[in-house]
Amino acid sequence: MSPLIHTTRFSVLDRSRTREGHPHAEALRDTVALARELEALGYHRLWVSEHHGVPGVAGSAPTVLAAAVAAATRTIRVGTGGVMLPNHQPLVVAEQFGVLESLFPGRIDMGLGRSVGFTDGVRKALGRDKDAAEDFAAQLGELLGWFSGGSPTGVHARPAEGLRVPPFVLAMGEGAGIAARAGLPLVIGDLRDRERMLRGIDAYRTGFRPSPWASRPYVVISGTIAVAGSEAAARRLLVPEAWSMAYSRTHGTFPPLLPAEAVEARAMTARERGCYESALNGHVAGTEDQVGSELETLLKETGADEVLVTTSSYDRAALLDSYRRLARIVRPATAPA
Repeated sequence: MSPLIHTTRFSVLDRSRTREGHPHAEALRDTVALARELEALGYHRLWVSEHHGVPGVAGSAPTVLAAAVAAATRTIRVGTGGVMLPNHQPLVVAEQFGVLESLFPGRIDMGLGRSVGFTDGVRKALGRDKDAAEDFAAQLGELLGWFSGGSPTGVHARPAEGLRVPPFVLAMGEGAGIAARAGLPLVIGDLRDRERMLRGIDAYRTGFRPSPWASRPYVVISGTIAVAGSEAAARRLLVPEAWSMAYSRTHGTFPPLLPAEAVEARAMTARERGCYESALNGHVAGTEDQVGSELETLLKETGADEVLVTTSSYDRAALLDSYRRLARIVRPATAPA
Protein backbone atom coordinates (compact mmCIF):
# COMPACT_ATOMS: atom_id res chain seq x y z
CA MET A 1 0.00 0.00 0.00
CA SER A 2 1.21 3.51 -0.75
CA PRO A 3 2.57 5.86 1.94
CA LEU A 4 -0.43 8.13 1.22
CA ILE A 5 -2.78 5.84 3.12
CA HIS A 6 -0.31 5.35 5.94
CA THR A 7 0.11 9.10 6.47
CA THR A 8 -3.63 9.87 6.43
CA ARG A 9 -5.55 10.07 9.68
CA PHE A 10 -8.49 7.68 10.06
CA SER A 11 -11.27 8.37 12.54
CA VAL A 12 -14.77 7.06 13.31
CA LEU A 13 -18.21 8.59 13.78
CA ASP A 14 -20.47 6.24 15.73
CA ARG A 15 -24.14 7.23 15.76
CA SER A 16 -25.18 4.87 18.58
CA ARG A 17 -27.54 3.06 16.23
CA THR A 18 -30.22 1.08 18.00
CA ARG A 19 -30.86 -2.55 17.05
CA GLU A 20 -34.16 -4.38 16.99
CA GLY A 21 -34.57 -6.29 20.23
CA HIS A 22 -31.92 -4.28 22.08
CA PRO A 23 -32.55 -1.29 24.41
CA HIS A 24 -31.34 2.23 23.71
CA ALA A 25 -28.99 2.04 26.69
CA GLU A 26 -27.13 -0.82 25.04
CA ALA A 27 -26.47 1.29 21.94
CA LEU A 28 -24.88 3.98 24.09
CA ARG A 29 -22.76 1.46 25.98
CA ASP A 30 -21.73 -0.04 22.62
CA THR A 31 -20.40 3.37 21.55
CA VAL A 32 -18.28 3.66 24.70
CA ALA A 33 -16.97 0.10 24.29
CA LEU A 34 -16.19 0.75 20.62
CA ALA A 35 -14.17 3.83 21.58
CA ARG A 36 -11.86 1.68 23.72
CA GLU A 37 -11.36 -0.76 20.85
CA LEU A 38 -10.67 2.03 18.35
CA GLU A 39 -8.15 3.62 20.68
CA ALA A 40 -6.25 0.33 20.89
CA LEU A 41 -6.33 0.07 17.08
CA GLY A 42 -4.77 3.51 16.64
CA TYR A 43 -7.70 5.50 15.25
CA HIS A 44 -7.32 9.25 15.62
CA ARG A 45 -10.80 10.34 16.78
CA LEU A 46 -14.14 8.95 17.90
CA TRP A 47 -17.05 11.29 17.31
CA VAL A 48 -20.70 10.97 18.31
CA SER A 49 -23.79 12.46 16.69
CA GLU A 50 -26.94 14.43 17.51
CA HIS A 51 -30.37 13.12 16.53
CA HIS A 52 -33.71 13.96 18.15
CA GLY A 53 -36.81 11.78 18.18
CA VAL A 54 -35.29 9.13 15.87
CA PRO A 55 -36.25 5.53 16.75
CA GLY A 56 -33.05 4.16 15.24
CA VAL A 57 -30.54 6.41 17.04
CA ALA A 58 -29.88 6.63 20.78
CA GLY A 59 -27.39 9.50 20.53
CA SER A 60 -29.46 12.58 21.28
CA ALA A 61 -27.07 14.40 23.64
CA PRO A 62 -23.63 14.34 22.00
CA THR A 63 -21.69 16.36 24.56
CA VAL A 64 -22.98 14.12 27.36
CA LEU A 65 -22.01 10.98 25.42
CA ALA A 66 -18.65 12.50 24.48
CA ALA A 67 -17.92 12.95 28.20
CA ALA A 68 -18.62 9.27 28.82
CA VAL A 69 -16.38 8.26 25.91
CA ALA A 70 -13.55 10.53 27.01
CA ALA A 71 -13.77 9.22 30.57
CA ALA A 72 -13.47 5.62 29.32
CA THR A 73 -10.42 6.28 27.12
CA ARG A 74 -6.99 7.86 27.50
CA THR A 75 -5.50 8.98 24.19
CA ILE A 76 -8.05 8.98 21.35
CA ARG A 77 -9.52 12.37 20.50
CA VAL A 78 -13.24 12.68 21.28
CA GLY A 79 -15.85 14.99 19.83
CA THR A 80 -19.10 15.52 18.04
CA GLY A 81 -20.09 14.87 14.47
CA GLY A 82 -21.78 17.02 15.19
CA VAL A 83 -23.66 19.33 17.48
CA MET A 84 -26.38 20.87 15.31
CA LEU A 85 -25.78 24.50 16.15
CA PRO A 86 -29.17 25.86 14.96
CA ASN A 87 -30.82 23.69 17.65
CA HIS A 88 -28.96 25.43 20.50
CA GLN A 89 -27.88 28.73 21.95
CA PRO A 90 -24.19 29.27 21.11
CA LEU A 91 -23.40 30.25 24.70
CA VAL A 92 -24.64 26.90 26.00
CA VAL A 93 -22.64 25.01 23.36
CA ALA A 94 -19.50 26.95 24.28
CA GLU A 95 -20.03 26.19 27.97
CA GLN A 96 -20.50 22.47 27.28
CA PHE A 97 -17.32 22.21 25.24
CA GLY A 98 -15.50 24.32 27.79
CA VAL A 99 -16.42 21.78 30.45
CA LEU A 100 -15.31 18.89 28.23
CA GLU A 101 -11.97 20.54 27.40
CA SER A 102 -11.38 21.39 31.05
CA LEU A 103 -11.97 17.79 32.11
CA PHE A 104 -10.11 16.17 29.18
CA PRO A 105 -7.56 18.78 28.04
CA GLY A 106 -6.12 18.42 24.56
CA ARG A 107 -8.50 15.64 23.47
CA ILE A 108 -11.79 17.37 22.61
CA ASP A 109 -13.08 18.31 19.13
CA MET A 110 -16.07 20.52 18.38
CA GLY A 111 -17.76 19.24 15.21
CA LEU A 112 -20.65 21.52 14.25
CA GLY A 113 -23.51 21.05 11.79
CA ARG A 114 -26.23 23.30 10.40
CA SER A 115 -29.19 20.90 10.33
CA VAL A 116 -32.34 21.45 12.33
CA GLY A 117 -34.83 18.81 13.50
CA PHE A 118 -36.03 16.59 10.66
CA THR A 119 -39.75 16.78 11.46
CA ASP A 120 -42.17 19.56 12.36
CA GLY A 121 -42.75 17.89 15.73
CA VAL A 122 -39.07 17.81 16.63
CA ARG A 123 -38.53 21.41 15.49
CA LYS A 124 -41.50 22.53 17.56
CA ALA A 125 -40.18 20.67 20.61
CA LEU A 126 -36.79 22.32 20.15
CA GLY A 127 -38.33 25.74 19.65
CA ARG A 128 -36.82 26.08 16.17
CA ASP A 129 -38.15 26.34 12.64
CA LYS A 130 -36.80 25.38 9.23
CA ASP A 131 -35.22 28.80 8.73
CA ALA A 132 -32.95 28.46 11.78
CA ALA A 133 -30.18 26.98 9.61
CA GLU A 134 -30.05 30.18 7.54
CA ASP A 135 -28.31 31.92 10.46
CA PHE A 136 -25.61 29.26 10.77
CA ALA A 137 -22.71 31.54 9.80
CA ALA A 138 -23.73 34.09 12.44
CA GLN A 139 -24.31 31.37 15.04
CA LEU A 140 -20.88 29.94 14.27
CA GLY A 141 -19.25 33.32 14.66
CA GLU A 142 -20.99 33.90 17.97
CA LEU A 143 -19.95 30.47 19.26
CA LEU A 144 -16.29 31.00 18.40
CA GLY A 145 -16.46 34.44 19.96
CA TRP A 146 -17.36 32.97 23.33
CA PHE A 147 -13.98 31.24 23.41
CA SER A 148 -12.11 34.51 22.87
CA GLY A 149 -14.37 36.65 25.08
CA GLY A 150 -15.56 40.16 24.38
CA SER A 151 -19.31 39.57 24.25
CA PRO A 152 -21.29 42.84 24.04
CA THR A 153 -23.64 41.41 26.69
CA GLY A 154 -20.88 41.49 29.29
CA VAL A 155 -21.37 37.76 29.86
CA HIS A 156 -18.39 35.41 29.90
CA ALA A 157 -18.61 31.76 28.81
CA ARG A 158 -16.97 29.94 31.64
CA PRO A 159 -14.99 27.72 31.54
CA ALA A 160 -14.78 28.04 27.73
CA GLU A 161 -13.27 31.52 27.54
CA GLY A 162 -9.57 31.31 26.74
CA LEU A 163 -9.63 27.62 25.82
CA ARG A 164 -8.78 26.18 22.40
CA VAL A 165 -11.26 23.52 21.28
CA PRO A 166 -10.69 22.71 17.58
CA PRO A 167 -13.87 23.49 15.59
CA PHE A 168 -14.93 21.59 12.45
CA VAL A 169 -17.83 22.35 10.11
CA LEU A 170 -19.91 19.43 8.81
CA ALA A 171 -21.19 20.50 5.44
CA MET A 172 -22.08 19.96 1.83
CA GLY A 173 -22.76 22.67 -0.71
CA GLU A 174 -23.29 26.06 0.90
CA GLY A 175 -21.88 24.89 4.21
CA ALA A 176 -18.49 24.31 2.61
CA GLY A 177 -18.39 28.01 1.73
CA ILE A 178 -19.22 28.95 5.30
CA ALA A 179 -16.34 26.77 6.55
CA ALA A 180 -13.99 28.38 4.02
CA ARG A 181 -14.91 31.95 4.92
CA ALA A 182 -14.63 31.18 8.64
CA GLY A 183 -11.24 29.53 8.13
CA LEU A 184 -12.27 26.23 9.72
CA PRO A 185 -11.62 22.55 8.90
CA LEU A 186 -14.29 20.93 6.72
CA VAL A 187 -15.96 17.54 7.16
CA ILE A 188 -17.65 16.56 3.91
CA GLY A 189 -19.48 13.47 2.57
CA ASP A 190 -20.74 11.24 1.40
CA LEU A 191 -18.58 8.89 -0.64
CA ARG A 192 -21.54 7.82 -2.79
CA ASP A 193 -21.72 11.20 -4.52
CA ARG A 194 -18.08 11.71 -5.45
CA GLU A 195 -18.66 14.49 -7.98
CA ARG A 196 -20.61 16.62 -5.55
CA MET A 197 -18.06 15.95 -2.82
CA LEU A 198 -15.19 16.98 -5.09
CA ARG A 199 -16.99 20.19 -6.09
CA GLY A 200 -17.50 21.04 -2.43
CA ILE A 201 -13.84 20.40 -1.62
CA ASP A 202 -12.67 22.53 -4.53
CA ALA A 203 -14.96 25.39 -3.51
CA TYR A 204 -13.75 25.12 0.08
CA ARG A 205 -10.07 25.23 -0.84
CA THR A 206 -10.59 28.08 -3.30
CA GLY A 207 -12.49 30.21 -0.81
CA PHE A 208 -10.50 29.38 2.31
CA ARG A 209 -9.39 32.30 4.44
CA PRO A 210 -6.78 31.61 7.15
CA SER A 211 -8.06 32.20 10.66
CA PRO A 212 -6.82 31.89 14.24
CA TRP A 213 -8.32 28.40 14.17
CA ALA A 214 -6.65 27.10 10.99
CA SER A 215 -3.85 28.48 8.83
CA ARG A 216 -4.66 26.26 5.84
CA PRO A 217 -7.55 24.18 4.50
CA TYR A 218 -8.11 20.87 6.27
CA VAL A 219 -10.43 18.35 4.62
CA VAL A 220 -12.04 15.38 6.30
CA ILE A 221 -14.00 13.11 3.95
CA SER A 222 -16.70 10.98 5.57
CA GLY A 223 -18.58 7.88 4.53
CA THR A 224 -19.21 4.18 4.92
CA ILE A 225 -16.28 1.75 4.69
CA ALA A 226 -16.76 -1.99 5.22
CA VAL A 227 -13.93 -4.53 5.18
CA ALA A 228 -14.37 -8.30 5.44
CA GLY A 229 -12.83 -11.57 4.34
CA SER A 230 -14.84 -11.52 1.12
CA GLU A 231 -16.61 -8.94 -1.01
CA ALA A 232 -19.95 -10.61 -0.27
CA ALA A 233 -19.37 -10.47 3.50
CA ALA A 234 -18.45 -6.79 3.32
CA ARG A 235 -21.59 -6.03 1.32
CA ARG A 236 -23.67 -7.97 3.85
CA LEU A 237 -22.36 -5.73 6.60
CA LEU A 238 -24.09 -2.83 4.81
CA VAL A 239 -27.49 -4.53 4.54
CA PRO A 240 -29.07 -3.43 7.88
CA GLU A 241 -28.26 0.26 7.38
CA ALA A 242 -29.32 0.14 3.73
CA TRP A 243 -32.73 -1.21 4.75
CA SER A 244 -33.13 1.47 7.44
CA MET A 245 -32.39 4.14 4.82
CA ALA A 246 -34.84 2.57 2.38
CA TYR A 247 -37.52 2.31 5.06
CA SER A 248 -37.05 5.94 6.09
CA ARG A 249 -37.48 7.10 2.50
CA THR A 250 -40.61 5.01 1.91
CA HIS A 251 -42.27 5.23 5.35
CA GLY A 252 -41.03 8.52 6.80
CA THR A 253 -39.33 7.16 9.91
CA PHE A 254 -35.79 5.88 10.50
CA PRO A 255 -36.02 2.50 12.30
CA PRO A 256 -33.65 0.42 14.43
CA LEU A 257 -31.31 -1.91 12.59
CA LEU A 258 -32.51 -5.39 11.66
CA PRO A 259 -30.23 -8.42 11.27
CA ALA A 260 -29.02 -8.86 7.69
CA GLU A 261 -30.85 -12.18 7.34
CA ALA A 262 -34.13 -10.58 8.38
CA VAL A 263 -33.71 -7.88 5.73
CA GLU A 264 -32.79 -10.39 3.04
CA ALA A 265 -35.92 -12.43 3.84
CA ARG A 266 -38.28 -9.45 3.57
CA ALA A 267 -40.76 -9.08 0.74
CA MET A 268 -40.16 -5.52 -0.52
CA THR A 269 -42.32 -3.33 -2.69
CA ALA A 270 -40.77 -2.13 -5.95
CA ARG A 271 -40.16 1.28 -4.41
CA GLU A 272 -38.60 -0.19 -1.26
CA ARG A 273 -36.39 -2.47 -3.36
CA GLY A 274 -35.18 0.45 -5.46
CA CYS A 275 -34.31 2.54 -2.41
CA TYR A 276 -32.66 -0.43 -0.75
CA GLU A 277 -30.44 -1.27 -3.72
CA SER A 278 -29.53 2.39 -4.10
CA ALA A 279 -28.56 2.58 -0.42
CA LEU A 280 -26.24 -0.41 -0.85
CA ASN A 281 -24.30 1.12 -3.72
CA GLY A 282 -21.40 3.57 -3.84
CA HIS A 283 -19.73 2.75 -0.53
CA VAL A 284 -16.16 1.58 -0.06
CA ALA A 285 -16.61 -2.13 0.67
CA GLY A 286 -14.69 -5.33 0.02
CA THR A 287 -11.61 -7.25 1.06
CA GLU A 288 -8.55 -5.55 2.52
CA ASP A 289 -6.87 -5.44 -0.89
CA GLN A 290 -9.97 -4.05 -2.59
CA VAL A 291 -10.60 -1.40 0.06
CA GLY A 292 -6.94 -0.41 0.18
CA SER A 293 -6.88 0.15 -3.56
CA GLU A 294 -10.10 2.17 -3.53
CA LEU A 295 -8.95 4.29 -0.60
CA GLU A 296 -5.70 5.07 -2.39
CA THR A 297 -7.66 6.31 -5.41
CA LEU A 298 -10.05 8.28 -3.20
CA LEU A 299 -7.25 10.02 -1.33
CA LYS A 300 -5.49 10.94 -4.57
CA GLU A 301 -8.73 12.39 -5.99
CA THR A 302 -9.65 14.41 -2.91
CA GLY A 303 -6.29 15.24 -1.33
CA ALA A 304 -8.06 14.66 1.99
CA ASP A 305 -6.18 15.06 5.25
CA GLU A 306 -8.40 12.63 7.13
CA VAL A 307 -11.10 9.98 6.63
CA LEU A 308 -14.08 9.78 9.00
CA VAL A 309 -15.66 6.33 8.83
CA THR A 310 -19.42 6.24 9.49
CA THR A 311 -20.26 2.54 9.14
CA SER A 312 -23.20 1.07 11.09
CA SER A 313 -24.42 -2.54 11.22
CA TYR A 314 -26.52 -4.87 13.35
CA ASP A 315 -23.69 -7.37 13.85
CA ARG A 316 -21.35 -5.61 16.27
CA ALA A 317 -18.72 -8.36 16.09
CA ALA A 318 -18.57 -8.09 12.30
CA LEU A 319 -18.43 -4.30 12.56
CA LEU A 320 -15.49 -4.45 14.96
CA ASP A 321 -13.78 -6.96 12.66
CA SER A 322 -14.22 -4.45 9.82
CA TYR A 323 -12.52 -1.74 11.88
CA ARG A 324 -9.68 -4.13 12.74
CA ARG A 325 -9.17 -5.00 9.08
CA LEU A 326 -9.26 -1.31 8.12
CA ALA A 327 -6.66 -0.59 10.80
CA ARG A 328 -4.41 -3.22 9.23
CA ILE A 329 -4.70 -1.41 5.91
CA VAL A 330 -3.90 2.05 7.24
CA ARG A 331 -1.58 1.16 10.14
CA PRO A 332 -0.09 -2.25 9.27
CA ALA A 333 2.80 -1.99 11.70
CA THR A 334 0.70 -1.22 14.77
CA ALA A 335 -2.73 -2.78 14.27
CA PRO A 336 -3.22 -6.08 16.14
CA ALA A 337 -4.42 -9.13 14.26
